Amino acid sequence: MSQQQYRIALLPGDGIGPEIIQVAVEVLKLVGEQLNIGFTFQEALIGGAAIDATGEPLPEKTLEICRHSDAVLLAAIGGYKWDNLPRHQRPETGLLGLRSGLGLFANLRPAKILPQLIDASSLKREVVEGVDIMVVRELTGGIYFGQPKGIFSSETGEKRGVNTMAYAESEIDRIGRVAFETAQKRRNKLCSVDKANVLEVSQLWRDRITALASEYPDVELTHMYVDNAAMQLVRNPKQFDTIVTGNLFGDILSDEAAMLTGSIGMLPSASLGASGAGVYEPVHGSAPDIAGQDKANPLAQVLSAAMMLRYGLNQPEAADRIEQAVLRVLDRGDRTGDIMSPGMNLLGCRAMGKALIEELTKG
Repeated sequence: MSQQQYRIALLPGDGIGPEIIQVAVEVLKLVGEQLNIGFTFQEALIGGAAIDATGEPLPEKTLEICRHSDAVLLAAIGGYKWDNLPRHQRPETGLLGLRSGLGLFANLRPAKILPQLIDASSLKREVVEGVDIMVVRELTGGIYFGQPKGIFSSETGEKRGVNTMAYAESEIDRIGRVAFETAQKRRNKLCSVDKANVLEVSQLWRDRITALASEYPDVELTHMYVDNAAMQLVRNPKQFDTIVTGNLFGDILSDEAAMLTGSIGMLPSASLGASGAGVYEPVHGSAPDIAGQDKANPLAQVLSAAMMLRYGLNQPEAADRIEQAVLRVLDRGDRTGDIMSPGMNLLGCRAMGKALIEELTKG
């Protein structure tokens, strides 16, 4: 049987990024050997590391490497060191440029309660036990990108801030299709979140999502206003499976859903386009306060690699192996500091990587 080969762009970035991405690479190499999948890895600069080396948060060389890859595995960007730079030179601008340069319009953010960590949630066990939600957020439109925007002076001299929330039918349709197809891979339930009782842009959003439903008769579609959705996520999160919403609402709701799990350090994400390489990254930040101290939790990065295998490379068996290895490591009581609880085994980043390799080797 011939070996399937994939080119993976690695963007370690800043802070704990290089530590956690190394663990993910080791895991991918082992799973590749086990399942006859070949990976070629190429590192590139982004964020603060790129600023220090080139003066730019996203060098053109990095973007070219990503465009010629099958998938992009990103760790983390940013840190105190670069906080006072002009906005266009800050590390976060590199991430926005990467999304734009690769045409990434769909962000997939899972929020799944792992039974081993259920008591880490701030909500009651009976509320969160069994929660498994996927938030599909539109990433390149809406109020963050709509025009006009800016701070303007009126005729009276008073300043007025303006941002425009706008979506075209084509933008809604393409994120809608991603959401319906994601729901088909899960439990065939999709909730579209908007504010159609107040906003015209949300009225169009609801009309287009409703029209798309006829193409996916196996998916149960419901609608919910965003304020109610925010309440329901903490009142009864188990009612949700897949949620689709616009950029602003998705930014807020995906973070709220993430905290149901009790630790943002365990959550992966994927940013996808119509074609080409997607970007897979943990939800957490660069944690510069613990960088280089072997304290980082690499599990969100490893689970991001699993999302890459499942959604980007169509290798579900490999993704399953990694996800099961993470569960078995947690079952045996291994924890990094951010998810530590009494009676568990405290591990550093490298030791957690070794624990994952041990579990993968056992099969």
